Amino acid sequence: MQYDYNKINLESFNRSIVHLDMDSFFVSVSCLLHTQLKGKPVLVGGNSERGVVAACSYEARAFGVHSAMPMKIAKRLCPEAIIVHGDYELYSKYSHIVTEIIKESVPLYEKSSIDEFYIDLSGMDKFFGCYRFAGELRQRIIKETGLPVSFGMSVNKTVSKIATDEAKPNNQLKVDAGMEKTFLAPLSVNKIPMVGNKTYYLLRSMGIEKVYTLQQMPPELIVKALGENGISLWQKANGIDNSPVVSYSERKSISSEETFEEDTIDINMIKNLLVKMTEKLSYQLRTSHKLTACITVKIRYSNFDTHTKQCHIAYTSSDHLLIPKVKELFDKLYERRMLIRLVGVRFSHLVGGSQQINLFEDSEEIIRLYQAMDKIRKHYGIDKIGRAAAMGISTK
Repeated sequence: MQYDYNKINLESFNRSIVHLDMDSFFVSVSCLLHTQLKGKPVLVGGNSERGVVAACSYEARAFGVHSAMPMKIAKRLCPEAIIVHGDYELYSKYSHIVTEIIKESVPLYEKSSIDEFYIDLSGMDKFFGCYRFAGELRQRIIKETGLPVSFGMSVNKTVSKIATDEAKPNNQLKVDAGMEKTFLAPLSVNKIPMVGNKTYYLLRSMGIEKVYTLQQMPPELIVKALGENGISLWQKANGIDNSPVVSYSERKSISSEETFEEDTIDINMIKNLLVKMTEKLSYQLRTSHKLTACITVKIRYSNFDTHTKQCHIAYTSSDHLLIPKVKELFDKLYERRMLIRLVGVRFSHLVGGSQQINLFEDSEEIIRLYQAMDKIRKHYGIDKIGRAAAMGISTK
């Protein structure tokens, strides 16, 4: 079957897609509270030798520091760096403020992470210049939050995201329709969003350094080297991306619940079950690159009375942060000392994002543990590894 590599929706030429990103978000928020940090090499993360960099300022990046780097290496590269402890709640607060500004200003937006948004302004040119509108929205966010913001605008999400990166720091850039390939051609292939370290090194080993080279290559050759991902990579290199801006909703959620065969008052067993549920839901978050900001625990008693209790948290997908909150909610909720028929856990207010934004307390060992456990679950099944409590094993 012959694949049409140039397949593109003609309507996409008429789209106006904005990618808006809060520049060095964690560092910028920290600088709001501590103005003496502005213009300094700042690292956000754990201060221990085993900690990890969650974010870094542009001044620190000049020394070769980047996020997810072990803190001991970052300090070696940049001895003068100022290390700031991350503040979950503060970052979530400012993310919510920016989300509300965008929500009341635009017809359609997608919150792709805690500090990134896609906005579809298609059709608004007949009422108001899209680029001018996006610029005024950017200035409003800067004025109301004090945070630096950059955005890129083009006919699709891929080119807009790359344009944002080129516009930074604290600037804006428009790529006119029909100029996508010209704009992308001189850039390094690692500017393409789907190109990680492994793909980048593979492409370099093939002699591919610039996007222009990818554009000129037969797509079949890229597919042969990278498999099905080669199709998407070749299209993105040529400025082709039909993916829509998906409407964002704070109501998105995932949940798990279990009805017992016999009503029970075995609290230890119930808490172990809640741990198991939380582990599975956390794994689902990580594999789908999602974060949650709201936890709900549900109890149904033997008389069918149903009660829930929820709490808002900083965005996360880490078991060791979610499990204590789930247990705390259960302790607050279970007051009647009646037999329980059903329990459940729900994570809501989901956004796209990587677990790496939760590394303020995490060490390299914790990160590697999550990666190893998730790899085992993916290969052998979700129930093949977990905490002792989740498997019903006494830890006393």
